[in-house]
Amino acid sequence: MARPSTMTSSPRGWILAAPSSNSGKTLVSAALLRLLAREGEAVTPYKVGPDYIDPGFLSAAAGSDCYNLDPWAMSPGRLDDLIARAGQAFLIEGVMGLFDGAVSGDGSTADLAADLQLPIILVISTKGQGASVAALAQGFANFRADVSVAGVILTQVASPRHRKLLVDACQAAGIRVFGVLATDQALTLRARHLGLVQASERQDLDQLLEQAADVLARDIDLAGLRDIAAAPKAGPSGPAPTIPPLGQKIAVARDVAFGFSYPHVLDDWRAAGAEIEFFSPLRDQAPAGDVDAVYLPGGYPELHAAQLAANHTFLAGLRTAAGNGAVILGECGGYMVLGQGVVDGNGALHAMAGLLNLETTFADRKLHLGYRQMSLLADGPLGGRQGRYRGHEFHYASILREDGDRLFAIQDALGEQAVQVGLRAGGVMGSFIHLIDIA
Repeated sequence: MARPSTMTSSPRGWILAAPSSNSGKTLVSAALLRLLAREGEAVTPYKVGPDYIDPGFLSAAAGSDCYNLDPWAMSPGRLDDLIARAGQAFLIEGVMGLFDGAVSGDGSTADLAADLQLPIILVISTKGQGASVAALAQGFANFRADVSVAGVILTQVASPRHRKLLVDACQAAGIRVFGVLATDQALTLRARHLGLVQASERQDLDQLLEQAADVLARDIDLAGLRDIAAAPKAGPSGPAPTIPPLGQKIAVARDVAFGFSYPHVLDDWRAAGAEIEFFSPLRDQAPAGDVDAVYLPGGYPELHAAQLAANHTFLAGLRTAAGNGAVILGECGGYMVLGQGVVDGNGALHAMAGLLNLETTFADRKLHLGYRQMSLLADGPLGGRQGRYRGHEFHYASILREDGDRLFAIQDALGEQAVQVGLRAGGVMGSFIHLIDIA
């Protein structure tokens, strides 16, 4: 859906995409952001899709918040609003492969690029490839007429001889090479289930970003990239509808076990007049006694289940808040903590807050992944009955027991697989779904 340009003095930027996941686009995006920051350029980072982990690296590299852009889950007004937050320049990191999106076939990085009419730099891993890289790039460049692939940045380049072979092949095919990132084992981004090890968990994060920028600086055409940067095309849109704040004063869990919250949601709550304060369950902190809402976002509580179960101040604080009538929302990992107990990967059961009749296990791992269309089953803090949302589910936990009033009726991105999910008990509610936007 192309939109006419109405923006003046727009920021300019690019989209960094890839043929597939694990091509090195997060590393390249972070290295380029840090390199530009060194040169005094303020570049706003964005991440396509429902990703919580990659934005941590991009935020650290740029020194500013990274916002998600989700062309499937977000309205055009929401996307326009988020893009308008960019400063003089921006960089958007794609998700998965360039043309990969929801099971419905839409919502890809290519869809966003076509909608905003932005140039794409294709990040290609050259491991195990020679001249075939040029054919791959050429195929991606020609696949959709409404998508502009301006050139490539090549990663996993093994040697100067390998570099020459790759660049010569690309140039012969009419593919512009903007940069090369040589193979360097010190630049490995470690991974676990759900994605990379979080940026906040890496003690060497700044060293990693500096080293990545050093390596990229040896062979990157910054002048060429600046020349092809473009302003996004955007149409007129009124205020985007927002997820209503849970209360007037909201305690938000934040640490390495509860790190999956969207900046745009918290910004919306603040803009609506809510006060937000953070607390750390892993440090055995409880929500402040005067809050009227608590938000437990997703993360990795299953990796810290024993510690959380032993943090009695935290768990008692949740129960006290619920007893005082506070609204409590748990998403994914936060939902698990609101239940009776969590079974860890070794099969040990750890008691949790006991506010919902729920028991989950990480010992029986099963992937649950995909976009979700949701409607509320009853009036509540999130809106009126049948209020509609879009969100995403991504976890490996399984449900052992889940009894009580359901929170959402959901379907997948195709409008299929209709089921009821989540639980609500008074002001306490949760599900495995991360809310992204109003439908």
